[in-house]
Amino acid sequence: MLYSQLGNTGTFVSRLCFGTMTFGGAGTIYSAIGGLTQESADALVGQTLDAGVNFFDTANVYSNGESEIMLGKALGAKRKDVVVASKVFGRMGQGANDVGLSRVNILRGTEESLVRLGTDYIDLHQIHGFDPLTPMEETLSALTDLVRQGKVRYIGCSNLAAWQIVKSLGISAREHLEKFVTLQAYYSLAGRELEREIVPMLIDQKVGLLVWSPLAGGFLSGKFTRGGVSDEDSRRSKFGFPPVNLEKTYDIIEAMQEIAARTQATVAQIALAWLLHQPSVTSVIIGAKKAGQLKDNLAAVDVKLEASDLEKLDKVSELAPEYPGWMFTVQGSDRRPGQVRDWSRFTAAK
Repeated sequence: MLYSQLGNTGTFVSRLCFGTMTFGGAGTIYSAIGGLTQESADALVGQTLDAGVNFFDTANVYSNGESEIMLGKALGAKRKDVVVASKVFGRMGQGANDVGLSRVNILRGTEESLVRLGTDYIDLHQIHGFDPLTPMEETLSALTDLVRQGKVRYIGCSNLAAWQIVKSLGISAREHLEKFVTLQAYYSLAGRELEREIVPMLIDQKVGLLVWSPLAGGFLSGKFTRGGVSDEDSRRSKFGFPPVNLEKTYDIIEAMQEIAARTQATVAQIALAWLLHQPSVTSVIIGAKKAGQLKDNLAAVDVKLEASDLEKLDKVSELAPEYPGWMFTVQGSDRRPGQVRDWSRFTAAK
């Protein structure tokens, strides 16, 4: 296993993080995604620990708290040897304040997560989204209090826009509050939108990137081709999330199949390896329901892609130029002495 720094901290985490959304099955969405028993969870956690994984991700809303309970039990005495990440924001009750990023819900929700996990601290506590009703100052103040109380080591965010993260970093600096050290976001060969604004911001601000759904909800697992699906029981067959451009993604899959055949890897391993080759990525969150699937994903850290492979995958999955990105490219093309401004992409078709 390989390890990298958690954002700009001195803590190291495995390049692959084990996500526990498949643990438990409470709720319509989670019954489709997971449904794993404690026995299965114990076996999968043991398998990841044996592979050198020291990073585990969960959330209070996963199966209405079942995921946290099962992860805590599965780790047992190994808890002290790993980095545990959880999240707060989603609705956990019918009360008016049982959702969101208010001081009330963060403090109460964190205490409840600690009980479910069977631990007295959470290594990385993340807000699970953006709360349009709660001032960021209130959210960061509550999270800072948890850090100062020793109940949380670091704080992170998930599913935020670039401007929201930069605003939060400014507030943290101004008010002397804890700052987000990581962003957990969707990123895959089938979904590269965060490269427009978020990735440059993360690199500039030294914020780590934790990738969720690296296989686009299973669409890049190798089970889906233009000819159909090889496993009707797969998660993606039941729950089409996150959304993908089907025709473009089939082109991506075909390119992945060619590289997989040459490198003697699987399509899923190619998808994960591509992410592990991206300089902005700290750790890639993998989830599994079966030992064989997990073994395949864990082996992605050993897949080395050549420059030509990366170029091929980048080209087939590249984003369409969008303003102001294409303007930056043009205006920066003659910035160095001796260079000539490049307008070639705008040459009229004949």
